[in-house]
Amino acid sequence: MRPQTRKPNCWNVSIIASIFCSSILFLGLGCSTTVEQSVTGTTSIGVENWGKSQDGHFVKLYTLKNSRGVTAKISSYGALLTELWAPDRNGMAGNIVLGFDNLAQYEKGHPYFGATVGRVGNRIAKGRFTLDGKEYHLAVNNGPNHLHGGLKGFDKVVWESNIVRNTSQEVAVQFSYLSADGEEGYPGNLFVTVTYSLNVRNELRIDYAATTDKATPVNLTNHSYFNLAGSGDVLGQELYLAADYYTPTDDTLIPTGQIASVKGTALDFTKTTAIGARIEQLKTFPGGYDHNLVLRRTGDGIELAARARDPKSGRVIEILTTEPGVQLYSAIHLDGSLTGVGGVIYNKFGAFCLETQHFPDSINRPEFPSAVLRPGKTFNSSTIFRLSAK
Repeated sequence: MRPQTRKPNCWNVSIIASIFCSSILFLGLGCSTTVEQSVTGTTSIGVENWGKSQDGHFVKLYTLKNSRGVTAKISSYGALLTELWAPDRNGMAGNIVLGFDNLAQYEKGHPYFGATVGRVGNRIAKGRFTLDGKEYHLAVNNGPNHLHGGLKGFDKVVWESNIVRNTSQEVAVQFSYLSADGEEGYPGNLFVTVTYSLNVRNELRIDYAATTDKATPVNLTNHSYFNLAGSGDVLGQELYLAADYYTPTDDTLIPTGQIASVKGTALDFTKTTAIGARIEQLKTFPGGYDHNLVLRRTGDGIELAARARDPKSGRVIEILTTEPGVQLYSAIHLDGSLTGVGGVIYNKFGAFCLETQHFPDSINRPEFPSAVLRPGKTFNSSTIFRLSAK
């Protein structure tokens, strides 16, 4: 089925909202390969009631728009990105992320479409870790391992939400959640905020912040599935990764601790390459891409991690982040059983994920960048999805 398209339009909704108290640190935009001069346009934000969750909480759906054709829809259920519309080279907008247009489908279960993932994204070996001399046991929900926060991670809860910025140049909505001590087996009361903002430069930005009253691992990310064409497979879409190394894994996708060069492997995207060009090398295991890449970083700021382009539509997404790694996933477990926005059927290789993150199983790997947050400290992380077409 062809992707649903629509011409960009401009509308304005005025909403008065209180600002939820938080300790967000908005990091400055760092180096990038593209710089846009003299950008004009406007932004707007709207909110609607999206229904009631199975546990009785009202769910809101926010729509962030700019007059240059970009629209993002974000739900307070899971603080997840349900739709992201971007214009192609001819100005026609199409939805470039996988997701559903109703709450009920999300609650039936899905492979983390657009979700805010936590308390710890990615895998923890055998669902166990030791912190400050105490061993903790988590749910095992991915083979022998713990994945994406457990049985009811952050993607399955209803977050508090408020509009925190509404100007002609940028709009933003902030989601907040208190993860109680012991939730899913994790220590500490963890207060989390996730702020989505859209500006006139076609940048959808996600800022994460968290504080705790007890030492705990934290690794927050967004799990959007991208298809820059809107439908079909992504094997012909082109990818660049600012990553010279990756973390090899065992047969359950837990890192061995080694940091290996991507040179000569299917993971070498240091030069722009079609996603499907070398994917057959991974046919035996794991069946496609599901790998953590070590990003090439020059400092602590926000830097370019990846760039993807669809040659047919001309759509481009650049991903910038403060994180040390990114998980490349090629939707190897989609099987055509799910139908999303616009009637698009989601098949294997129907999307790619670029999950900015700390490395998998960091809590059990002292040689990896630490994912431990301690009382008195604030976890801060930022990721930008920058959209264009050529």
